[in-house]
Amino acid sequence: MTSQPTKKTAAPAVGGHGLQAGLKDRHLSMIAIGGVIGAGLFVGSSSGIATAGPGILLSYALVGTLVVLVMRMLGEMSAANPTSGSFSAHADRALGRWAGFSIGWLYWFFWVVVLAVEATAGAVILEGWIPAVPQWAWALIVMIVLTATNLVSVGSYGEFEFWFAGIKVVAIAAFIVIGGLAVFGVLPGVDSEQAGLSNLTGHGGFLPNGPGAILTGVLLVVFSFMGSEIATLAAGESENPQKAVTKATNSIIWRVAVFYLGSILVVVSLLPWDSKAIAEDGSYVAALDSLGIPHAGQIMNFIVLTSVLSCLNSGLYTASRMAFSLGQRGDAPKGFGRTTGNGVPRAAILASVAFGFVAVFFNYKFPDSVFLFLVNSSGAVALFVWLVICFSQLRMRRIIQREAPEKLVVKMWLYPYLTWATAALIVFVLGYMLTDTEHDGRKTVLLSLLVAALVLIVAFVKEKVGAGRGAAPAVAGPDVEDAEDASPGKVKTG
Repeated sequence: MTSQPTKKTAAPAVGGHGLQAGLKDRHLSMIAIGGVIGAGLFVGSSSGIATAGPGILLSYALVGTLVVLVMRMLGEMSAANPTSGSFSAHADRALGRWAGFSIGWLYWFFWVVVLAVEATAGAVILEGWIPAVPQWAWALIVMIVLTATNLVSVGSYGEFEFWFAGIKVVAIAAFIVIGGLAVFGVLPGVDSEQAGLSNLTGHGGFLPNGPGAILTGVLLVVFSFMGSEIATLAAGESENPQKAVTKATNSIIWRVAVFYLGSILVVVSLLPWDSKAIAEDGSYVAALDSLGIPHAGQIMNFIVLTSVLSCLNSGLYTASRMAFSLGQRGDAPKGFGRTTGNGVPRAAILASVAFGFVAVFFNYKFPDSVFLFLVNSSGAVALFVWLVICFSQLRMRRIIQREAPEKLVVKMWLYPYLTWATAALIVFVLGYMLTDTEHDGRKTVLLSLLVAALVLIVAFVKEKVGAGRGAAPAVAGPDVEDAEDASPGKVKTG
């Protein structure tokens, strides 16, 4: 089924000039590819391998399948109605204002905490290279530079992200090719007795710690996939949002398969899963060392730093666009919904980075109390977001079919059965986390539920107060049938 491309349309008259179509096709392509590659893949995979052995591949495959299904649902809604609020705006219309308000603010909270985590991680690496500058100063410098980048224009964000993501993509692709050659014994200088597919079944078998370790591995790797949905938010500022969303949605399968499953397969084939080097140096550094590549640790530090900067850049962008969408829908201060002449939501960016700076301060001043609470209380937000996407898609499909069926250019497979199955799997993972005391899974879920409950209370109180005053409900985002009618020149936003 075909439809006319979605035109660039004017933002609602909340003030300012509205978001602008400043992202090029190459920006969106690289954001889509790089968005699924988080720094967690490089620094967090070693604990997963230690827990599940080669069976960690099944953990990654299970979570990867979950992400593909959720992205398919989100792609269906976003292709029909591209908006800067993405799933928050869809939830607003499909489930009610309480849902859009709650998930929007929870998602914003998640990313501003991530800003602090990533700024600190980057500062640790930079201090190691230039110890004369203290760690806190590096964190401050990194935050200021990327804030300035986001304040200039959406095009400058896209350009920075294009190169950050490009380095990640090239690095992993090179790792897979070189490592694959070594696994099959055609790369000189590699210990052929150590590298090989036999590592997948040797040393206790494919599941040395039993089948239950697969689910524990899921808990350790699920959060490294957060960020795949960024492309649907960024698409709202592209020249052809519908095309960008469709392309990002259709490519998610090979992105997950290549960058996650492919690279982890190389790691556990190059080295035995119980190698001390993996635990001590990290999985990718140990793999590079086994190939005889000099300065493997510094090379990986550079790649991790690039991933950290990419995550910071996109995190600030994502948090600000969600705040912008909330502002336009009346769920945040009106100033958040205004833009500069360059189409930049300045107030939303500054508010997001201000909270990020506060979180960085807490990380240095109260790392084991306040900051630990922030990290744990935002830890399960990814799963909450995916669950809301499932329930939103169940209702939005019927709305789109009724009002603008020609806009269903991306369709969820086996609707509604696969949507319900995905939601059930997410609930199962959350339930299993409640049994996990070794890796703080229970604490993460309980604290995240506490924060979610507080936000929900605020949402319902706000709705009741608004109803009592007779306020007209705010628009949850542009109706799908309006996309062809608004004036060109600006991007329609939630």
